[in-house]
Amino acid sequence: VKELFEEALAAVVPAGIPTQLAMVAPTDQKNAQLGDYQCNNAMALFGMCKKLGADNPFKSPRAVAEAILAALPENELIKKTDIAGPGFINVTLNDSLLATTAARIVTDGVAWLAPTSRKGKKVIIDYSSPNVAKEMHVGHLRSTIIGESLARTYTFCGASVLALNHVGDWGTQFGMLIEHLNDQKAAGKATDDESVSDLTAFYKQAKARFDEEDEFKERARKRVTTLQGGDKESLRMWQEICDVSRKEFSKVYDRLEVNRLEERGESFYNPFLPETVKELLSIGVAIESDGAVCVFPEGKGPDDENVAPLIVRKSDGGFGYATTDLASIRHRIDVEKGDELVYVTDVGQSLHFQGFFDAAKRAKWWDPEKTRVEHVGFGLVLGEDGKRFRTRSGDTVKLASLLDEAVSRCHDNISQRNEEAYGGKMSKDEVSEAARIMGYGACKYADLKNNRTSNYVFSYDRMLELKGNTAVYLLYAHARVAQILVKAGVADEAGMEVARNSADGNIPLNMDKILEDGKAVVHITAPQERALALHIARLPEMLDDTLDGLNPHRICEYLYELANFYSSFYTECRVVGSDEQKSRLLLCESTARVMRKCLDLLGIEALYRL
Repeated sequence: VKELFEEALAAVVPAGIPTQLAMVAPTDQKNAQLGDYQCNNAMALFGMCKKLGADNPFKSPRAVAEAILAALPENELIKKTDIAGPGFINVTLNDSLLATTAARIVTDGVAWLAPTSRKGKKVIIDYSSPNVAKEMHVGHLRSTIIGESLARTYTFCGASVLALNHVGDWGTQFGMLIEHLNDQKAAGKATDDESVSDLTAFYKQAKARFDEEDEFKERARKRVTTLQGGDKESLRMWQEICDVSRKEFSKVYDRLEVNRLEERGESFYNPFLPETVKELLSIGVAIESDGAVCVFPEGKGPDDENVAPLIVRKSDGGFGYATTDLASIRHRIDVEKGDELVYVTDVGQSLHFQGFFDAAKRAKWWDPEKTRVEHVGFGLVLGEDGKRFRTRSGDTVKLASLLDEAVSRCHDNISQRNEEAYGGKMSKDEVSEAARIMGYGACKYADLKNNRTSNYVFSYDRMLELKGNTAVYLLYAHARVAQILVKAGVADEAGMEVARNSADGNIPLNMDKILEDGKAVVHITAPQERALALHIARLPEMLDDTLDGLNPHRICEYLYELANFYSSFYTECRVVGSDEQKSRLLLCESTARVMRKCLDLLGIEALYRL
């Protein structure tokens, strides 16, 4: 629809007026009687044309709207248009198009609906990024699942995605960690096979000694120097600590089904840091200040008050995060040839990202006209007291513990429902599997459904509710659709198991029972059918919106609305035993496929039976 109106606008915009982008938006459900979309260009364009004086070809905004409609290309998409008020253009789509779209999803899958705006682009997404020798905490949940959802969505939309894990595997803390590991081994408390079994305890012990023991602190500082100088034994022990951390990270990633991340830690960029600083100095973007090398905001300098520069080389000759980040953005543009670079971290780092983005632009390493570079910031996870989410003892909530608790609660809920409502039909293994899927899915969805920049309150009770905008509600909704197919005899329970273990999750169907003369045909005979088919057809524009704003919550909104449209359809339109059974079963299967794809883009597995 937007493309059609942009073609029409190009034909009617007079000389001297800038090219107009079509302002086309879906009509709000409360005003569905007006049409499916509304184009709101007429009044703004008329305001521009008034500046042309006698050369203005339009007498009113309504005349602009009439000209736009007259210039619309012939198409099979639009059924009717009308002009409301001073110049709002209402658009109603053809029912036949909506019906064909829903039917084709059953025969051809969902992939053909993916928008092509990102096809062929290389997108580099930096997410998760935990620190070595520290357990992943609840904050890493946000970065990991937001980044993973964006990676899946870009991939589905045709982009080539490089997902990078910018692990914190370098820095002064490794001096104390290596020295503490040395002492542990000397005291017989650690072996090469199991050197750092408890990462959190190990880090706390090393930090306490660094803060309290002067002799240990001095050794730790010397170890940093030998490590950065390339000492083989120091590098071996550094790698040992990294390997243990990597194994622990992998356990969490496996649980979250995050398997595309390529580790490229801070240490990867070490060889590029001296040259990065040298070039910044040579082109005048960086200057020396009090023995350090700094990048000040443009037009500012050391004598300006309340200015926080980027420190790219410390006074002791060491490099900081800013140096690594500048080297990385240059590498990702020049070497990796990224068309879009996306960094997923908390909003608290916004100023840092603004600073090194600006420095990269001034150094001409990044041209915003050629490469999209975005910081995808996210808010805090809060407890029900409105403060940072912590354990009762005040410690940061470990991600593994959070997932364990969610699965445990789901297991209790499903076990109870299995006995009380379903007579124990589900086996213990089925209950455990459903609890795993629902527990992990609930944690992800409770996070992703929020606008990422907002703080949100983490509540097990709320995220496990059966009603409302929760993963539990959506998983039950999908399972209900699947069971309708079984009830109608077009699928069976064995097929559900096949679907659960297949790559696309599609349920094997007896197509003879839903095809008409060998063809998939959907008939739209009720308003609830049309509303559902229209929402299904809006999948491509939702995905474009998601990637334009880098907001996975748009997928959640769409999915929740899809479940509600389906619920209205199923309530008002009899499926099994109706004259329109075949058509309505196709609508059911089309809904289920789109549901599964949206769940997959969020990193959530579907459930077929509950």
